[in-house]
Amino acid sequence: MARITLENISKRYGDTAVIDSLSLTIEHGEFFTLLGPSGCGKTTLLRTIAGFIVPDGGRLLLDDEDITRLPAHKRGTGMVFQDYALFPDKSVFDNVAYGLRVRKLAAREIQARVGQMLERMGLEGLATRQPAELSGGQRQRVALARALVIEPRVLLMDEPLSNLDAKLRIQMRDVIRQLQRELRITAVFVTHDQEEALSMSDRIALLRQGRIDQLDTPAALYTRPATAYAADFIGAANLIRVLARPGALGQARLELPGAVIAAPQAIERGGDALLAVRPETIEIDAASDAADATGAVPAQVVLRRYVGYKVSYALALVDGTTVHADIPAAADREWEEGARVVLHLGASCRLVSTEP
Repeated sequence: MARITLENISKRYGDTAVIDSLSLTIEHGEFFTLLGPSGCGKTTLLRTIAGFIVPDGGRLLLDDEDITRLPAHKRGTGMVFQDYALFPDKSVFDNVAYGLRVRKLAAREIQARVGQMLERMGLEGLATRQPAELSGGQRQRVALARALVIEPRVLLMDEPLSNLDAKLRIQMRDVIRQLQRELRITAVFVTHDQEEALSMSDRIALLRQGRIDQLDTPAALYTRPATAYAADFIGAANLIRVLARPGALGQARLELPGAVIAAPQAIERGGDALLAVRPETIEIDAASDAADATGAVPAQVVLRRYVGYKVSYALALVDGTTVHADIPAAADREWEEGARVVLHLGASCRLVSTEP
């Protein structure tokens, strides 16, 4: 295991700051994910940790060793690339053995370590096959085996599941996470897929334009987003403009279109704000004259979509703002389009910052 420390890391390409004075610490044995959309800097940051990119500023430490200028092959890291980067003219065995041969290990030790790794990855019967003869999942396992057989201090993975079909992606998430836990290795995982990040990570750094927008555990990032960007990227929350005022007992008093509700969040001063509400926390009820008194929000059903295990509704507030709600199929009351209803936004609604 190893601790990775980044101190004010910067990388520019021309006038564009791809990584902007970024600092963070990845702990021993942690499964740490760099999450964000294309162009946010996550792959550049991963390749900087790997040693393929030299930063323009800042320091990179592996435990207490400054490796900022250390060549990639001397860092003790294993890398799994998005396209796997297997040698097409080498067998499965030779692909996995490559890093050991570069390190000039004895043939007997190479044979033993590769054999053990192939068995662990469920590839023991495929040692003589070429990459072209393998399925996508098998190629992914070979790439993972090649990275792990050298016993790296850190495992780095750049969107390793993006080329797999949906079912296989889910299976390989479990394989990677289980291996990482068994080997107790520090892992840094890059993805744009929020579900991958939430299901696999100990902590997630959500990146935005070369900076960390929010660094948190999966549960905290989902339930307590700090910014509108985090709320929208993780789980696609509804963002509703409100007028917020300090309330009693550590709550905020929120004026929404057609209603006043309380949010379980203390604020020091009022003003225009954004309220983040997860679609699955919204309850839909029949409209009533008591909507304002109960803190419910009046709305009208615009669209109903049945998608199997849930029903998704698009609803319009009194000012035309669209809100999306997801109702478990078993609890759905089959509201018709045009029906007037009230919404209960749930205790998990949260005021979020619009600042970058």
